[in-house]
Order: sequence, then structure tokens, then C-alpha cells
Amino acid sequence: MPWVITKLCLDCKDTECAEVCPVDCIYEIQVEDENFPKNMLYIHPAECIDCAACEPACPWQAIFEDSQVPAIFNADIELNAKVFEVHPPEDFTTEVTPISKNPTPEQIAANKAKWGYA
Repeated sequence: MPWVITKLCLDCKDTECAEVCPVDCIYEIQVEDENFPKNMLYIHPAECIDCAACEPACPWQAIFEDSQVPAIFNADIELNAKVFEVHPPEDFTTEVTPISKNPTPEQIAANKAKWGYA
């Protein structure tokens, strides 16, 4: 899996990453599942072409190359892959809905602190 969206996206979901993705491999889950939060985005590992366009587009700094995911977010690597194994395609959409766009530097820092990533 080339790129991973971490929990830094949870409840902050900006959609810039999905807007720049040339292959539409960034999804939002549309069904309730306590194991996979709805208020974040996921990158489909089999569809990602490793172009890296999503990473700089994410204002929340929530996207990492799989080999560069900070240890505190290692569980998110499996989360991104597993969601697509557990749910059928009809449970997802590429028409993602933002929660918070254009965060301030202070909001980004506060979100990182919330997750213990400073």
C-alpha cells in the first residue's frame, strides 16, 4: 500500500486529497461500522498508483507513504487496507463530503496534539 490516511483525518476530513487524486482511489465509507470511522477518508491500496498527489494536498497532514507512517499511527495502515476487504464497493463513495476545510496552523497543531503526534 503506497499511501495511508491516518487518524489525523478523523473528524477533520478535508477533501482536497480526493480532488487531486488522478485515479479516484480515495473513498468515504457510507455505512455504519464501529471498526471503520465514517468521518475520515481511506485510500484503496489496489487502486492507488503511488503518484503522491494526495499527500501535499492534505492540509491536515494526515497522509503518509506506508513506510513513513509515524509509529503512533501504525494501526492505520491495516485500517486503510482492511476496510476495503470487509466492505463491498457499494459501501463507498468517491463523492466525499468535507468536515473542515482550510484549517489554520493552530487547528492543525491542536489536531496533532489530540492524537499525541506533535
